[in-house]
Amino acid sequence: MTSQLSAVLGAPAPGAVPQLRSITIQRPAMSEHGLLDYVIRDDSLVWSRRGEGTVGFGQVARFEASGPERFAEARAWWDAVAAASEVEDNVNQAGTGLIAYGTFAFSFSSSYVSRLIVPRIVVGRNDACSWITYTVSDPAAELSVEAAEAELAALLEDYSPEHELGTGIDRLVAGQISEESYLESVRKGVSVIESGSITKLVLARDAVAELGSPIAVAQVLRQLALRYSDCWTYSVDGLIGATPEMLVRVRGDIAEARVLAGTLDRATAPSGDADYAHRMLLEDEKQRHEHQLAIDSLTEQLGPLSSGMDAPDEPFVLQLPNVWHLASDVKATLAARADGSVPSMLDLAEVFHPTAAVCGTPTKAAGVILRELEGMDRGPYAGPVGWIDTRGNGEFGIALRGGVIESPTSIRLYAGCGIVAASDPAAELAESWAKMRPMREALGL
Repeated sequence: MTSQLSAVLGAPAPGAVPQLRSITIQRPAMSEHGLLDYVIRDDSLVWSRRGEGTVGFGQVARFEASGPERFAEARAWWDAVAAASEVEDNVNQAGTGLIAYGTFAFSFSSSYVSRLIVPRIVVGRNDACSWITYTVSDPAAELSVEAAEAELAALLEDYSPEHELGTGIDRLVAGQISEESYLESVRKGVSVIESGSITKLVLARDAVAELGSPIAVAQVLRQLALRYSDCWTYSVDGLIGATPEMLVRVRGDIAEARVLAGTLDRATAPSGDADYAHRMLLEDEKQRHEHQLAIDSLTEQLGPLSSGMDAPDEPFVLQLPNVWHLASDVKATLAARADGSVPSMLDLAEVFHPTAAVCGTPTKAAGVILRELEGMDRGPYAGPVGWIDTRGNGEFGIALRGGVIESPTSIRLYAGCGIVAASDPAAELAESWAKMRPMREALGL
């Protein structure tokens, strides 16, 4: 296990807790495009859905950790940063004031370093207002809305170039797991499930997109946000994508999660059959069983932390451009602890991760088998990605339908499928390609 603090732009030396100063001011209403007007730089930090969310620029502090204590170390660092910082928040809503974007490795054994990043400038929008947050680490720096707007204007003038799609130069190549290896892993997974040791296993695979010119990250993010408006578009330090699944969202003492398990590829659907998705998902025993396992896992973990919970008896069909999913939204009132506080975002992210929807059931046993059968390091794939503020609020999605940028011209894509006793290896391989489709299309592949 390792832990490291690093900071830039005049922030304290590694190992120290930065003493930041931050100001948040309400701004005029944004255009009809919302936050997409600000997603024009490849190095931006992004969390957005339906034109709302935040876009971050620059970096004033950074935390990194790996190993089984990565969540606890991140929580301790963030609490120390919040206590040491001077925050003037004139908007006082979830996501205003001092925030950090974060991404965490799926496994404690991963070589991927989990991280929290505090941006210098944040532009935000919700259903009530728009705002700008400006944060500095230099005690002599001017902290004002004028300074913030001037710096933001300069950043937006230096926008990133776009990439010409469909040139024929770009290609998709095998990653750590070939198609044949994945088929064999699924066959072995079904055998393990039939033995009775677990009831579900989520097996993932990867592929590498190699482009003829540098990846136009901002362009990819805009494509994802426009095509997959019901998903949460994210970009944190080279991890990009658009996830349909919310691990946990916290507002005060209310926690919410969106659980997805059960998938149907829209590309194979017959035309003119209006009831196809309903019949193939809601009336299919395998799909319903897989979904119920995920719901049961979440409610079992959330129950001891809550004083009340609303978990629907019936899922709904979530329609996305590439697939249909069985989905359920779970909401709970968090129970106060002995000191009067309620669990924070990082508390809940650690408790909920990994979910049955991305690991298996039971999760601990499935995780051990997964590491044996999958044959790859997932890195941040299927780990928590999102943001936190200093009041315990935040949103962490599950890093799905995305990839990790490994060089200026290459990005590793990931997809996983829930395996149960009735799973067919060829069908699961096809489903994995369907789940990579959002990124493939956004990259022009």
